Amino acid sequence: MELIGHWLGSVPDFAVPYALAALGLILTERSGVLALGAEGLMLVGALVAIGAQLAFGATGISLLLAMGAASLVSVLFAVMVVWLRIHQVIAGLALVFFCQGLSSLLGTLLGWTNQPVTAQGAVALWPLSALPVVGGLFKQNPVVFLTPFIFLAVVLFLNRSATGLKLRAVGENPQAADAAGIPVGGMRFLAILAGAALVGLAGAYISLLSTKLWIAGMTGGRGWIAVGLVIFARWSPWKALAGAVLFGCIEALIPQLAAAGVQLPQYFVLMTPYVVTLGVMVWVAVGQRGGGGSQPGALGEPYVREER
Repeated sequence: MELIGHWLGSVPDFAVPYALAALGLILTERSGVLALGAEGLMLVGALVAIGAQLAFGATGISLLLAMGAASLVSVLFAVMVVWLRIHQVIAGLALVFFCQGLSSLLGTLLGWTNQPVTAQGAVALWPLSALPVVGGLFKQNPVVFLTPFIFLAVVLFLNRSATGLKLRAVGENPQAADAAGIPVGGMRFLAILAGAALVGLAGAYISLLSTKLWIAGMTGGRGWIAVGLVIFARWSPWKALAGAVLFGCIEALIPQLAAAGVQLPQYFVLMTPYVVTLGVMVWVAVGQRGGGGSQPGALGEPYVREER
């Protein structure tokens, strides 16, 4: 039972980065922009969070600066796909390679690599934290407890607010949205920046609140897994949150098995998250055979305004 308790207590630490990154991608892709740059933006957020923490020592400020840095970098992607109408897959991959190189270079030049930091510790929600077995779920850092509320805010924004409905209209049919007076380019631009902020927060969580240090390439492919998670969730925030918990359960199980003395091959451990991602995507593809799904109608399609 103690092993199960440790496992449950560590699940949120693994699940939150997936959840926040997937939510940021959903927010962007609901506007019709295919976002493949999560891996790079997470690295930017992770690096800036550590640098800000070393400079200011305030966890909240570090997280906000990480979100702002990811949004700032995403302006490059937004210009490429919204104004220059570069192929969104190519632009997304270019953003990943750019951010990987930039973060590694800056982390080395500034001496932030392997520099441990002290950040906000866990907060216990008593008396729930005193419960046997499941008590560890209620001893987490504040970002874990805020994540469901962030999801709720995004869901309400997309489904209840006028701006959110306009954003979804742009993603479904930009021609009709433009005819209705909605600025397609502006909505997509803002969606990219807002989604990048959440992806940057996911990266900051990994470096600042989970590992508490910076290492080049430390996201370890989590951004790509988040892309698969969005497909698994069919662009639904709540399904993405459930999928993130599933991935978190699987990833949290690996160190617990090692602690219990179960010997696992190193490369098997490294490939497990990707195998699960491929399996989920195959399952979704088979399940959606014959049509359906809730993919935005204009996802990945550049919008060219015709003469009126």
